[in-house]
Amino acid sequence: MSYKPFDLSGKVALVTGGNGGIGLGMAEGLAQAGAKVVVWGLNPDKNAAAEAKLKAYGGDVLVQRVDVADEAAVVDGVAEALKRMGRLDFVAANAGVGGGGPFEDMTTENWRRVTTVNLDAVFWTFREAVKSMIARAQAGDPGGSLVVTSSTSAIHGAPRNEAYAATKGGVIAMIRGLAVEYARYEIRANAILPGWIRSDMTAGLQAWDKFNEKAIGRVPMRRWGEPEDFAGIAVYLASDTARFHTGDSFVIDGGYTIF
Repeated sequence: MSYKPFDLSGKVALVTGGNGGIGLGMAEGLAQAGAKVVVWGLNPDKNAAAEAKLKAYGGDVLVQRVDVADEAAVVDGVAEALKRMGRLDFVAANAGVGGGGPFEDMTTENWRRVTTVNLDAVFWTFREAVKSMIARAQAGDPGGSLVVTSSTSAIHGAPRNEAYAATKGGVIAMIRGLAVEYARYEIRANAILPGWIRSDMTAGLQAWDKFNEKAIGRVPMRRWGEPEDFAGIAVYLASDTARFHTGDSFVIDGGYTIF
């Protein structure tokens, strides 16, 4: 039998915020590797486009309109995904929002908006997914992979973006705790820290010549990251090849952080 380390046939993957940007890049990689893919997103047009793109790879795809800022919607979304797909092997908590501006002018309302989507929603998503993974392990079928999209803002100064950075640092701590607590069920937990990536969140910066000169010009690879740059890491972390890899943080930024 040939060695097929990244064959995800038979696995089910959920990607929140998977209808665009990094999330869609992950979902495409997972679908191409043979996984059944569940995508959560709010925008109907983006959901439809993502569904069509993912179905073109020939596998099972479920696109759900789930507001991750609503705990009940997350609980129902996971339940529906399990009902439709039968299991969850890989869960990427990728949905997120920005919230930049002068720290001294930030309102509690805006702080809460960012922390609800970027931190609370990750908690709700993983909590519901872990319940199903534990039950499966207790029935004799252990395993699972939890992945969160953090950010390099968690490890270097992020002026005018403290709410965002605080949540992205928080999810790294959450991931480490999950990695230790649920290793007994062969559930792994890891974080991905993207740098400057082309997405809706960075659309304004992409057209700013000074930013491209000063920031992107400092990236050793001399370019913006692209959503497809995250397909491989998603496939790796979903695969059995990564079965002993847990509690880690993967910086994917073209070398920006170390330069």
